[in-house]
Amino acid sequence: MLDLKQDVQYVKGVGPNNVVLLQKLGINTLEDLITFFPRNYEDRSKPKKINELVDGEEALIDVICASNMNETRFARNKVMLKMLVRDDTGDCVLTWFNQTYLKNKFKVGERYQFYGKVNIKYGRIEMTRPVFDKEGLSKNTGKIIPIYPLTFNLSQNKLRNIIENGLKVALGKLEETIPEYILKEYNLEEINKATKQIHFPDDFTEYSKARRRFVFEELLTVQLALSSLKSRYDKEVDGIEFDKNVKMSDVINSLPFKLTKAQLRVLEEIDRDMESNKPMNRLLQGDVGSGKTIVSIISSYKAAKCGYQTAIMAPTAILAEQHINNFTKTLEKFGIRCELLLGGMRAKKRAEVLEKLKNGEIDILVGTHALLVEDVEFKNLGLVVTDEQHRFGVRQRASIVGKGANPDVLVMTATPIPRTLALILYGDLDISIIDELPPNRKKIETYPVTKNYERRVEEFIRANVQKGRQAYVVCPLVEESEEYENCKSATELAEEYQNKIFPELNVACLHGKMKQKDKDEIMEKFKDGEIQILVSTTVIEVGVDVPNANIMVVQNAERFGLAQLHQLRGRVGRGEYQSYCILIYEGNSKTTRERMKTMKETDNGFIVAEKDLELRGSGEFFGTRQHGLPEFKIANLFEDVAILKEVQDLAQKIEEEDPRLEKVENRKLHKLVEEKFEDRISI
Repeated sequence: MLDLKQDVQYVKGVGPNNVVLLQKLGINTLEDLITFFPRNYEDRSKPKKINELVDGEEALIDVICASNMNETRFARNKVMLKMLVRDDTGDCVLTWFNQTYLKNKFKVGERYQFYGKVNIKYGRIEMTRPVFDKEGLSKNTGKIIPIYPLTFNLSQNKLRNIIENGLKVALGKLEETIPEYILKEYNLEEINKATKQIHFPDDFTEYSKARRRFVFEELLTVQLALSSLKSRYDKEVDGIEFDKNVKMSDVINSLPFKLTKAQLRVLEEIDRDMESNKPMNRLLQGDVGSGKTIVSIISSYKAAKCGYQTAIMAPTAILAEQHINNFTKTLEKFGIRCELLLGGMRAKKRAEVLEKLKNGEIDILVGTHALLVEDVEFKNLGLVVTDEQHRFGVRQRASIVGKGANPDVLVMTATPIPRTLALILYGDLDISIIDELPPNRKKIETYPVTKNYERRVEEFIRANVQKGRQAYVVCPLVEESEEYENCKSATELAEEYQNKIFPELNVACLHGKMKQKDKDEIMEKFKDGEIQILVSTTVIEVGVDVPNANIMVVQNAERFGLAQLHQLRGRVGRGEYQSYCILIYEGNSKTTRERMKTMKETDNGFIVAEKDLELRGSGEFFGTRQHGLPEFKIANLFEDVAILKEVQDLAQKIEEEDPRLEKVENRKLHKLVEEKFEDRISI
């Protein structure tokens, strides 16, 4: 019997050296190996004539060797090899560097196939570093070749050979994971054939069939797992019925500003959920600055006035402190007691807070991950609010919910997620969206510029700081990296700013490798105006309000996703001053140009997110790993919306007929869901 969990090191060609490299790619078992899907394919199956070759493209030629190898040596032991080949339409020069073993590899007059990048200058046709096969062989040419994601020191050829060896062990013995009735109804490929064709397709039609099968399986598994969670809440669990006589309008009418229509609509949805006898499980999506916090304050008011406690969980201490100030300012006049719990608190103060919490003397507890600790006991927890949900996995959410008897849950995120993606990532939640900004928010002017504008950007920062404003400057790296030679790191740029460019100003550096205490201290100083320029990595993308900061400069903006750039832009524009976001980018690829254009033209986070998903695919769009969900190995939610719709209809049907997947025909699905989610969500 085939053991898919066997250690990958026993696959032919792996051995102790390669096993470490494979582990870096997340390949530990035979199963990981055969489900490590290619990221792309090269069509090396159809040869072109030499006179059909196009400059810059990669192509296959079927030719005769027309000259011996010519060797040229350079300084520092560099060697260039050149050889002439021809077909009945013309000549082509082949060039290799430092591959001296090729010197006597080819015989004049014999036929070979070469595949490589074409370079045409002044009518001379050249192909650089081509791979090749002798006539009649097809190891590197004459077929569709898979291209895999790699790690340092592991070549495509080596990985291809290892995967081929893994397939020899597995093919023909793989057990089908999808029930027969689904395979038939949706015309899906059988697992053994699909596995062979996804790695080494005979043609692109076979590849498409194989890909469809695996995308379908992946999306169906996630959908069933999440709908199982949701239905358990909807059908099996009784929640708290909050009192209909406690009115949210008491707080709404006391506010010094008017709520937007979108905020009022969302509050109605939350009110309805809170008053029903099923636990609320709601995702609240709202763009940066759309006013999600006030919605959570009003919801917490209702819980407190009905005799229940609320837990507010924020991803950072400084954000938790910002929340406690806002909650206290709005709710203390109603006699509601708010308290803060942080990881680094003094033992005496912490013990005091925990005692009050247990006795019911605290109505609203705001904190960080510190709320998850075992000795944090609520007397009567009725509402849980998690802010910036993508920082907390599904498990952490479950852990805080476990401190009450089926409390209502409100999950907030300022990362706009296209609805299709939200349905997958948060299939266990109902979705509310605040899709308008308060009327007093000024549009943030966004300017994408190239590196040549760096000096002008520095002068712009100086002019604004002289007027009393502050600036953020964000870098993609913490420290220098060989891999990104044109990227300045945050530490390097902060030093340059302080010592050379802005010696008269206070510059500080903030990054994720620092201790939380130091990060909070720097952020506090920036908030208080003691630091004028804050050079940072993306750790500042989640929400502290610094109303006086009106400039956001992003270095190497091409290295960030659109959703991330939009989040960073939202860090300014928090006060009365006109704010600016300057995106300094390198490169001129079509994708880079499109992304910069999107940022300049729209400030609607949902449009930005849709575009991001379109340009980058769902794998990168969101580190789905953070969600406690398995990462998508093959599905791309932008390309695969049609399959997603089929899957959602099927999942709904299964959910209605066999919610626990107990019927004989659904046993395979039960096993699939259990295996995929065993570490993440108990189904």
